[in-house]
Amino acid sequence: MKKSLISVVMPCYNAGKYVDEAIQSVLAQTLKNFEFIIVDDKSTDNSLEIIKKYAKKDRRIKLLKNKKNLGIAKTRNIGTKIAKGEYIAVHDADDISLPRRFEEEADYLSQHPEVGAVGSYMEIFDDASKKIIGVRKYPLEDRELRKVIFFFSPIAQPASMIRREVFKKIGFYDERYPPAEDLDFWFRLGTEYKFGNVPKVLLKYRHTLSSATESKIKIMEKLSNEIRWKNHGNKAYKFGFKAFVYNFFHLMSIYLIPSKFKLWLFGRLRDEKAG
Repeated sequence: MKKSLISVVMPCYNAGKYVDEAIQSVLAQTLKNFEFIIVDDKSTDNSLEIIKKYAKKDRRIKLLKNKKNLGIAKTRNIGTKIAKGEYIAVHDADDISLPRRFEEEADYLSQHPEVGAVGSYMEIFDDASKKIIGVRKYPLEDRELRKVIFFFSPIAQPASMIRREVFKKIGFYDERYPPAEDLDFWFRLGTEYKFGNVPKVLLKYRHTLSSATESKIKIMEKLSNEIRWKNHGNKAYKFGFKAFVYNFFHLMSIYLIPSKFKLWLFGRLRDEKAG
């Protein structure tokens, strides 16, 4: 494969405990031909100092600093808009990419020109204990991914790689929807391109207490449900009876069942447990 330039876009806000490991995982990739755009969202911890340390050592790193805290969607858009690569590799400041992630995903997009974005399986680990909780797998074929989009995201946002041309065609992340901006983006992407996934674990996803707060999960649930109902008539997908029932009861459950319990149940049903 002729290796194309990749733009890695990493928003960062108060990730001082984790950003060092995240940056190292990017710099350790087997595919070396990339630019690394890190956007600090006005962190109040030591994140900026850590990023500056790496930026001095590696010219591929481009550091941007928000003058005020803008949130994840706006910050992700800022980095994506200046990207020059053919492919945009999404990366969060607390996750760890395995060494062959960029090579595998860029190779997939090169071989599947009809696919607008590709993801992979994720290994989920507990931040406190460092133990593996499980592996989250996704369907591989576009036809199956279109079916599941009304139930869960067809591609893992933290492990995704997206063609830069996609943003020119459908626009950037909708800044009204954080932290569910990725689901809205996938619905729009699927009207112009196909979806795909690499059937391998290429990312280690960190589960932290801060990522599972009740209020944050409830906001995510409300916005995800709103986005799915908004797309129920989208001709690129089929909103069948099962999807109707699921999303109707999901809407009711937002107000009746604790979000943390549903997140736990989702993980039990969705993920392949570690041995």
